[in-house]
Amino acid sequence: MLRLRSSLRALFTAAIGAMVAPEHPARAQTVRPTGVNVAAQSATTVFLTFDGLTADQTATEAFWCGALVSARPARGLRCAPGTLYGQLPLRYDLAVRGGRAFTDVMSIPASVTRRAYQDAARGRSSEFYYVRRFVDRTGGPDVYVSVICRLTQGGATTPLSLTDVRLTFASSSAVPVLSTEAVPPAWWADVRYTGTGRLVGRWEVVRPGEDAPTPTDLLTEASLPLDERASQRRYMQVGRFNEFLPPAGRVRLAGPDPARLPRDVDGVYLLLLRIEAGDDRDGVTDPSGISSGPVASAAVAGFPLPVLRYVVGRASTADAAAIEEPNSPDRLGSVSLLAPAPNAIVPSGPWNFAWVPIAATATYRLEVTTQNGTAVYQALVAGDNATYAPPPFFAKKASGAPLRWRVRAFDLSGRELARSVWRRLDQP
Repeated sequence: MLRLRSSLRALFTAAIGAMVAPEHPARAQTVRPTGVNVAAQSATTVFLTFDGLTADQTATEAFWCGALVSARPARGLRCAPGTLYGQLPLRYDLAVRGGRAFTDVMSIPASVTRRAYQDAARGRSSEFYYVRRFVDRTGGPDVYVSVICRLTQGGATTPLSLTDVRLTFASSSAVPVLSTEAVPPAWWADVRYTGTGRLVGRWEVVRPGEDAPTPTDLLTEASLPLDERASQRRYMQVGRFNEFLPPAGRVRLAGPDPARLPRDVDGVYLLLLRIEAGDDRDGVTDPSGISSGPVASAAVAGFPLPVLRYVVGRASTADAAAIEEPNSPDRLGSVSLLAPAPNAIVPSGPWNFAWVPIAATATYRLEVTTQNGTAVYQALVAGDNATYAPPPFFAKKASGAPLRWRVRAFDLSGRELARSVWRRLDQP
């Protein structure tokens, strides 16, 4: 009887221990890298690869926290209540399924590392955690996968990641308006980063009439899954660079000779900064079972890179003045048109409408009418674009009497923020 009681007590103790003991993620669900060094006083971005997930499992929210607990009845470890440092902002959520793997870009805000640093200064662990939750659409248990983040100075042992990029023309105008003979001003990129390594890339130009780059095209190569990196659009290359970045945190990257910029066709040109994936030691991951070898993931960024615009052709006196003084009070509530130029003739081939972007705009409305106000064509454009390529049938639809066009800007509530003056558009 005593032996039976002892056996029952042992079974009961083992069952209770299994209920309260932390459950580690299933062996089939893994992440690479499992741990990373992050800058203690600034933002850090890291490329992650998850394996062992089914096609029915999708990524949801992601959190940073100071401690983990069992996620039962789900699988894995989740953030302990009361230890949360922050949540991954939606604008930085670049999780995507690529081939056999699920990739993620962990963009750690400086506010999160400051909270982790403050806890470490109080005597707690200098490690904290990034936890990504995966939901099974077929009703299976949720899965939590965690990555260890270790506070460092953000130097040589930290993967090279871009935390902020700003492009600037060396001119008084944010959008230079040039003639075909004029040489564009010089330009540069101010880059903030963590870690150290070689920054390799190129400068490209989108010419008038070419398809505009998508947000995916503007990501750095290392921010994309391996099987999607070759799918980014390529444009006219005007220069390359290969710079070693010491652990200083910021660098000014000068553009090539401005005379290389094309300006043979009237219209709006986009100048792009394209960053290639680096193979520095701290930025290489080895997702076993996903690829044939190590994956270069240095120079990752959790956001699309900005672009510069310049215009070749004529501009009206009012628009030129508005462009030259972008902060002038006279511009408040006014959209400045860039292309086509006044009295331009509608071409039969590809071309674009373009205007100077307005801050806080959710939607632009492009309106084309006859000179007496009869509506001919309208289009809605997302607020993050300041160009619009009309469909091929527009030239035929617009044939006949001279036309005019304008652009109106609206915020999220539908309130009109600004509008342009009417500009004439002639027919061939």
